[in-house]
Amino acid sequence: MDKIEQTLGQLFKGRDFEKEYEMLKQKVLSYPPIISFLNENKELLNEQTVNQNLSKLYEFMLEHKKNQNKEETLMPGYAPKLSLEGSYISVVYYATEEKKQADRKKAFEKRIRSLYMPKQILEANLNDFDLDNASRNAAFIAAEEFLSAYKDSKSVKMLKGLYIHGEFGTGKSYLLGAIAKNLAEFGVTSTLVYLPEFMREIKQSIADNTVGDKIQFAKETDILMLDDIGAESMTAWTRDEVLGAILQFRMQEELPTFFSSNFSMDYLETELMFTKNGSEERMKARRLMERVRYLSKEVELNGRNRRH
Repeated sequence: MDKIEQTLGQLFKGRDFEKEYEMLKQKVLSYPPIISFLNENKELLNEQTVNQNLSKLYEFMLEHKKNQNKEETLMPGYAPKLSLEGSYISVVYYATEEKKQADRKKAFEKRIRSLYMPKQILEANLNDFDLDNASRNAAFIAAEEFLSAYKDSKSVKMLKGLYIHGEFGTGKSYLLGAIAKNLAEFGVTSTLVYLPEFMREIKQSIADNTVGDKIQFAKETDILMLDDIGAESMTAWTRDEVLGAILQFRMQEELPTFFSSNFSMDYLETELMFTKNGSEERMKARRLMERVRYLSKEVELNGRNRRH
């Protein structure tokens, strides 16, 4: 016990706590935002109340200074504010404008869900879509018509998507991304899927029994955009039990579906007739394409290759 008392004695030796307290109190009470708060509530406050709540005022001063100096605070992204409830002063934390903007951006980005799509497609903007030939003008108008139809109805139900086809690099995927970005501004969630990679993952998912979950996800999303349909060599199973099942559900539920492809609808139907093993299945290909035609309007997009 003697050693503890000796240690404490050395720690506090020479310190005038009453003087330090008064200095701290004056520092707190002379802080401009606190002066403003006390003046605003002078009819409800007295010296005793202020003294009893000095720790809260001190907390506010510290956190307010940190926030002003862009230093790390107790609650990052939130700023302190003094509040009076009866005889109790409390520190309330509210989201800063930077925090609100960051949250809005995060929520916006969540509305554009991407599976295997490149970053530049997710950042596409309809205002940057070049209108330098008749087909690009027509594709732009078709996109605007879809967005306008949504704004008028405030529902995605029964709206027909687009089937955008054309040569490599003409901006088909970019246009899908730009439409998705506009829909996100309306609060609609779009899912952009690079179809060849999605099909590869579906095959790999057989081993861990997650095929059903992935198919269900594609079925139920508000807006589904299947990029580069026809680029993958499909088996009869992926064509009928995966893609066919997804499109059948979306057709029944009248959920908009977009496609991009290097092939026209007629040519894609021919491609889908032949599976990996070389067998010809004309009726099954026709059945799948009937779903595609029901869900989307065909739009051709020609022009120079914009990747070069």
